Amino acid sequence: MSYSIDVNIFIYASDSESKYQQQAATFLEERRNDSELLCLSWLTLMAYQRITTHPTAFFVPLTPQKAWKNIEDLLALPQVRIIGEDDDFAHHYLQTTSGLPVRGGLVSDAHLAAILRQHGVRTIYSADSDFRKFDFLKVINPLK
Repeated sequence: MSYSIDVNIFIYASDSESKYQQQAATFLEERRNDSELLCLSWLTLMAYQRITTHPTAFFVPLTPQKAWKNIEDLLALPQVRIIGEDDDFAHHYLQTTSGLPVRGGLVSDAHLAAILRQHGVRTIYSADSDFRKFDFLKVINPLK
């Protein structure tokens, strides 16, 4: 089995001002010892780098070096794999978005969902309910 984690969980874990910080950090710490394959995309990791270092997104933004160190620590885990768009990505994107009005913020969610679909990943941990629009995904909110 494999799963993925949405950027919002990583962001909450790094945001000292978030009411979800401790829950998200505990959830991520528990993943360190998980033997299941954790599939992440550069889309997710770059969103983390972009958001956690932005002064209007975080009351106390991370330095670019600290955010990158967090990414490196995650990538060093033996069960982490980077997945991305393969040659037939467009086909998977169209399957994923069929019948959905994909615009605005849903575009990046659909992009990630299509990557997950392409690689057979059917579970995502996220606090973003928009992922429930993609019927092949099992969405689990670890902050509830």
